[in-house]
Amino acid sequence: MGFNRPSKIQENALPMMLAEPPQNLIAQSQSGTGKTAAFVLAMLSRVEPAERYPQCLCLSPTYELALQTGKVIEQMGKFHPELKLAYAVRGNKLERGQKISEHIVIGTPGTVLDWCAKLKFIDPKKIKVFVLDEADVMIATQGHQDQSIRIQRMLPRNCQMLLFSATFEDSVWKFAQKVVPDPNIIKLKREEETLDTIKQYYVLCNNRDEKFQALCNLYGAITIAQAMIFCHTRKTASWLAAELSKEGHQVALLSGEMMVEQRAAVIERFREGKEKVLVTTNVCARGIDVEQVSVVINFDLPVDKDGNPDNETYLHRIGRTGRFGKRGLAVNMVDSKHSMNILNRIQEHFNKKIERLDTDDLDEIEKIAN
Repeated sequence: MGFNRPSKIQENALPMMLAEPPQNLIAQSQSGTGKTAAFVLAMLSRVEPAERYPQCLCLSPTYELALQTGKVIEQMGKFHPELKLAYAVRGNKLERGQKISEHIVIGTPGTVLDWCAKLKFIDPKKIKVFVLDEADVMIATQGHQDQSIRIQRMLPRNCQMLLFSATFEDSVWKFAQKVVPDPNIIKLKREEETLDTIKQYYVLCNNRDEKFQALCNLYGAITIAQAMIFCHTRKTASWLAAELSKEGHQVALLSGEMMVEQRAAVIERFREGKEKVLVTTNVCARGIDVEQVSVVINFDLPVDKDGNPDNETYLHRIGRTGRFGKRGLAVNMVDSKHSMNILNRIQEHFNKKIERLDTDDLDEIEKIAN
């Protein structure tokens, strides 16, 4: 999986997850630190391949993340040829009344709940390990929280509960305590949250066109393996993707109104390197893992619906680069007093200075790239 030795979260979490008798765990760890590999190992270690029914259940907030985690399970389980995996995601239609013989089920809360309660494809009483991934998103997503709690209530008392989240606001804690009895807890300090391998900069501009010019200057001066550019609205994302294409860049566009299958296809093409730039709205801030992403650009800074800085989304967005301990670069475009204020509040929150970058000065850009 690209790790030469266990990452910090793996070192701390694995002994607890693999202990006998099984222990429950609530763990905080940002994306890119190896938490998927950690809980996948925990699930694989509990499966009895001879027993042909679901024994491990993993909930993901989105279709894309479920598929991505599934790939990790397949990769890590490949020396276990009899091990089978089922995807409980919308669109995966099974005959009514059939029982599933796969050992691990990964899916989104709504479909998993249907499979357990309504369609009875899964016998929840036989589940040994229950993983809730990206718990903070689960809570933020309409309905996921209730569905996850309903699923958890059907599981046996001795089922091992593992809950992972990149951030731990109070709402996450309350939810975690409802779902995970007597947990071990692994928690990061706030300053450990901003990823140390990522250099963060901001660029001052006056308007959208100047932001675009700054972006082109960056591109002209440094070699970028692949980049992700985050915009606040679909409209800006579409405009930017069109402008970049005119400049001759290979651009992919990803936004929330696309069909799930379209989104999966766009991410797959980006992952294979067919497009070098992915322009997206927040739909992609979490969990999309493309190792070659060396630069993340916040064309618009992340704000919540009230216009306040969205620190969690900022962390997730910049966390698309600098993965697995590699170095990364995050550049924030600031185009007004308001957005400068947002940036200052983000710096204060993480207690981490974001340096100013002059994109008209090519020497300076080359320096940061090295």
